[in-house]
Amino acid sequence: MPALQAIRGPVRPALSRELPSIRQMLVRAFHDDPQFEWLMPSGSSRPARLHQFFGTLLRVEGFGIAAIDVVTTEHAISGAAVWYPPGCWPPPATRQLRALPGYARALGRRTAAASALVGAAALVHPKTEHWYLACIGVEPTTQGTGVGSALLRSRLAVCDAGGTAAFLESSKPSNVPLYSHFGFEAREPLRLPPGAPEITPMFRPARAEPLLTPARAREGACR
Repeated sequence: MPALQAIRGPVRPALSRELPSIRQMLVRAFHDDPQFEWLMPSGSSRPARLHQFFGTLLRVEGFGIAAIDVVTTEHAISGAAVWYPPGCWPPPATRQLRALPGYARALGRRTAAASALVGAAALVHPKTEHWYLACIGVEPTTQGTGVGSALLRSRLAVCDAGGTAAFLESSKPSNVPLYSHFGFEAREPLRLPPGAPEITPMFRPARAEPLLTPARAREGACR
């Protein structure tokens, strides 16, 4: 789709006023994601639950701590990525406590399943300094046009400039080759209860020689 490629804007930090649009885009992007199909099995209530989930992630837990990158197409949000800087995952306990009611409302009776997922993920989360990709989503109508690759490339350039590793969990096996193309190495899938989707942790090692000092590359501190 060359026309979309031509009018797509550069990757840039999200503005506070754009958070509602980012949330709506993520609701559409993750509606058929295996992880959320498992956690929110009712297709009819999933949009409302995703709306609550991503609202909590963006406004309560992540904003001001996470780096939220966006790409726009014709003045609309076509993709977004939420990255936690080194040392900022998990978020401070105060943030987690403030976010807990929102996540509980989003997950309802599946809160225990979500806790099992979070616990399994915590067991394999790297202890070394790294940027953590909490989520990346692309508007369904612009998927396949390079938006996701642009988002990855932009933040990974920051990782490389600071000599910092990166980490993510892929909830779609079909996305593993894409992340591998950008240097992520797949690890053993998370050990989850029966019926859960396959979620693959992926780690991208740091560059041997950073181009910038880590302090400059982090773009701020966790608080």
